[in-house]
Amino acid sequence: MTRPIGLAALTVLELPHHEQVSVAAQAGYSHVGLRLKPVTGQPHQYPIDMPEIKARLADTGVKVLDVEVFRISPDTRVADAEPVMALAAEVGAEHLLVHGGDPDEARMAENFGRFCDLAARYRLVADLEPMPWVDVSTVAKTVAVLRRAGRPNSALLVDAIHFFRAGDSVDELARVPREWLRYAQFCDARADKPTDMQEIIRQARSDRLMPGEGGLDLVGLLRALPADLPLSLEIPYAKALPPLERARRAREATLKVLDRLS
Repeated sequence: MTRPIGLAALTVLELPHHEQVSVAAQAGYSHVGLRLKPVTGQPHQYPIDMPEIKARLADTGVKVLDVEVFRISPDTRVADAEPVMALAAEVGAEHLLVHGGDPDEARMAENFGRFCDLAARYRLVADLEPMPWVDVSTVAKTVAVLRRAGRPNSALLVDAIHFFRAGDSVDELARVPREWLRYAQFCDARADKPTDMQEIIRQARSDRLMPGEGGLDLVGLLRALPADLPLSLEIPYAKALPPLERARRAREATLKVLDRLS
């Protein structure tokens, strides 16, 4: 069994999209995750050069696992997401990464359902990622939205650092319907959970650890997920390393953790 492993954009955010594809190929990845929709205030923003991205994908054989980042807020106009969805389909992406920024569960589920319907036109899955500092912050809250929305192309995206920082449990995760788990984001972090939310955010955005370097129960997390679930390695690393070396170390460290499952 070969588990797909992708290089997430945040791991090598300083690279233009096409160079990320090349680095992923050189480091032995099967997939990449492309950030075609930057977050507010994001450094290292590059124009989307579709011909070059598609050429690098064709030359390397690397595939696109997901495209990010979509945020659903109270004032979201779902139709505004369509141009990036079209780009995602053009590069052969499978998933769209979504954050839930609406405290009203019913409204959040309604808008997320509309988002899923639009994504379905492009044969894309909408994966809702809980994070401690957004309204849809836990596995339980995400599951509630997915149940209300009731769309077949919806899923729960588990990110290791967010999962443990939010206080979610592997027992709870093991009860999530398997059809809602399409891929996961993987990294490690310090065992001690910060008490300050700003520090939680800082670590998540710029100071994660390679798998095995920290104190998260990564083996327990993996055992609660489907055995063949694709992993996207999202590891913004504080230590200075060239992007290719960073990508290689992330993949090698992940393979060592996966070996512990056997």
